[in-house]
Amino acid sequence: MKKALIAGFLVLFVGLSSTAVPSYAEENSKTGEGSSQEELAPSARSAILLDADTGTIIYEKNSHDKLPPASITKIMTMLLTMEAIDAGRLQWTDKVRTSEYAASMGGSQIFLEPGEEMTVDEMLKGIAMASGNDASVAMAEKLAGSEQGFVKMMNDKAAELGMKDTHFVNCNGLPAENHYTSAHDIAVMSRELLKYEQITKYTGSYQDYLRKDSQKPFWLVNTNKLVRFYTGADGLKTGYTSEAKFCLSATAKRDGLRAVAVVMGAPDTKTRNNEVSRMFDYAFAQYTMHSIYKPGEVLGIVKVQKGNVPELSIQADRDYSVLVKKGVKDPDIRHEIQMDQNVKAPVSAGQVIGKLLVYQGDRLVKEFELTSPVEVKKAGFWKLFKRTTGKLFHVD
Repeated sequence: MKKALIAGFLVLFVGLSSTAVPSYAEENSKTGEGSSQEELAPSARSAILLDADTGTIIYEKNSHDKLPPASITKIMTMLLTMEAIDAGRLQWTDKVRTSEYAASMGGSQIFLEPGEEMTVDEMLKGIAMASGNDASVAMAEKLAGSEQGFVKMMNDKAAELGMKDTHFVNCNGLPAENHYTSAHDIAVMSRELLKYEQITKYTGSYQDYLRKDSQKPFWLVNTNKLVRFYTGADGLKTGYTSEAKFCLSATAKRDGLRAVAVVMGAPDTKTRNNEVSRMFDYAFAQYTMHSIYKPGEVLGIVKVQKGNVPELSIQADRDYSVLVKKGVKDPDIRHEIQMDQNVKAPVSAGQVIGKLLVYQGDRLVKEFELTSPVEVKKAGFWKLFKRTTGKLFHVD
């Protein structure tokens, strides 16, 4: 498919005006422009700051060091849960039964009892807000039959996402040999989790209840205090063990820019929160998102050979944008649209049929896949016959 996309592309070039467009952020900048005078996370063992939409790195420090992640592990547990819900393999109202093994977890928990049942919705609250080790294992067993089977799913997903610094041993981050990840990889899986917009309903809530109408109501208070005290913060996950120290993968959104900041190995909660806040402050002060196409705008027309429709109108299914530095007058940003000229039916919904390439000067800074919005089936013989003869005899 990639060869076809390269060999048969029709290129539509559009130059963006450079009079009011800020410069694109450097893709792999260690600390961003001007940060040689400012260390954003001086006390953290490792850290990274990026924008969630494009993955552009604004700042990083020892971001590929392999370290124990503590309960930040649960980001992957939540990701696999959200994927299962999105795919229809799991419903929000499905009951999740607590095994004796799940109930035996120590550390942070929601005090599940053996045989107790909660809905997927309630379990996710317990994982996201209270960092429930017991709830994490219960969900793992629901999805894979055993924690061991679920851990295989976690590692498979990590490999799929290109998380080369990561190896999981359990689903909740309790101390275990050979259980590690990096700030970089945590940011990768955090971005992936944020694709499911419902997740911030859980990670962004400061307080809630479980078993509210029972004799044992359980008050949930989010372990991530930034969701209450930092404007725009709505996730994602804290972590602490004596080995990992204080860790946090946080996200905040302002003026269309969603940032992800990760710190690992901070000495205490206050330092952890201050350094994440400092990274957010820097991102929102120095950068903004520049829109290339807005949702619904037409990007181009693709002809479909032998399809029950002869062509597809490709529209932006979301805001295609890039991270840009504020205040730069001459960024030289342009973009190209490449559409496949050799599309043959059948075409599945979501099939890649083109690319949107964004450049700064001659440097490619972002590539977006363009996909078919609908399924296109093969046309029947009679429709193809009428289509062919209609061109000759105007037969409809």
